[in-house]
Amino acid sequence: MSKEFDRVQLPVALVTAMAPMAKMLSANRIVLGVAIPYPCGDPHFPEGEDFRFRKELVREALKTLETEVQGPTIFEPKVLKTMPAVTF
Repeated sequence: MSKEFDRVQLPVALVTAMAPMAKMLSANRIVLGVAIPYPCGDPHFPEGEDFRFRKELVREALKTLETEVQGPTIFEPKVLKTMPAVTF
């Protein structure tokens, strides 16, 4: 779907934990997510911490919309580096 939006010049940031798959499918702006079942957070986090994390991840994804790209580009949000290991 993101490919079709890009085709009509509507920029899209795809947040996913499956970056290699998104790259293979030619999504242009790929934002690394947390994990496959929870790309934008972790339900095991305390409520306030999860909200802060998700808010920052969305902000960083929105910033990628301002970036010109030539083909699939993977962005690693800074907030992912501050996150503890995900456990299921």
